[in-house]
Amino acid sequence: MRNPMDLTGRTIVVTGASSGIGRETSILLGELGARLVLVGRRREELERTAASLPPGNHRVEPFDLSGLDGIPGWLKTMSAAAGPIDDLVHSAGVHFTLPLRATTPQQFSDLMRVNVDAAFALAKGFRQKGVRRAGSSSGVVFLSSVMGLVGQSGISAYSASKGALVSLTKSLALELARENIRVNSVAPGVVRTRMAEGVEQMLTAEQYQVIEALHPLGTGTPRDVANAVAFLLAETGRWITGTTLVVDGGYTAH
Repeated sequence: MRNPMDLTGRTIVVTGASSGIGRETSILLGELGARLVLVGRRREELERTAASLPPGNHRVEPFDLSGLDGIPGWLKTMSAAAGPIDDLVHSAGVHFTLPLRATTPQQFSDLMRVNVDAAFALAKGFRQKGVRRAGSSSGVVFLSSVMGLVGQSGISAYSASKGALVSLTKSLALELARENIRVNSVAPGVVRTRMAEGVEQMLTAEQYQVIEALHPLGTGTPRDVANAVAFLLAETGRWITGTTLVVDGGYTAH
């Protein structure tokens, strides 16, 4: 029986591939047959991800996404060297927990730059002629968060950035459908990653237990989120665009 999630022959760019959800997503997509272009700032961590992939002509591409103006040109140069791209996953992101009174405009701007502005620039660069594979159906997946759908004290900047991705997903889906590009996002709840561990360390045990209790199925793993990304990119997501797939262990069911 043919596997509808088989990604053999597809080349997929994954940002934030050096750790956490981005790393696990890259590994899963590789297991499904895809060729990966791994993007992040730290070459040594990207090499670690590459070493975890099944054999294939994968590529490590260190790049700082805060250089927004250079993203379209970089994508064009990279695809000329690596071959045309089929799909794009933007998993790179930053997070901080600070009350409004302590958050500076510069901190807010820096967070939005990576979480939202880079997503916009990546989508703009991806649709360029000569970047994506001509005539193919392509998928773009942004990593949002349930914090873009509900509120929580102390993370206003992060919530704003993830909510912006939800709206960006909808509008880009409508605009790029004529180019045969599907645009979706995934909104995870609390996932056990290095970033989440940093947040946990800032809380008391009692405070973190409250967060865990808000997830009826418990907190998630990077593979839980990777499964959702793969579903949207594969044939299983052929008729899905403009949606945000919530993967949160029941967090938003409250």
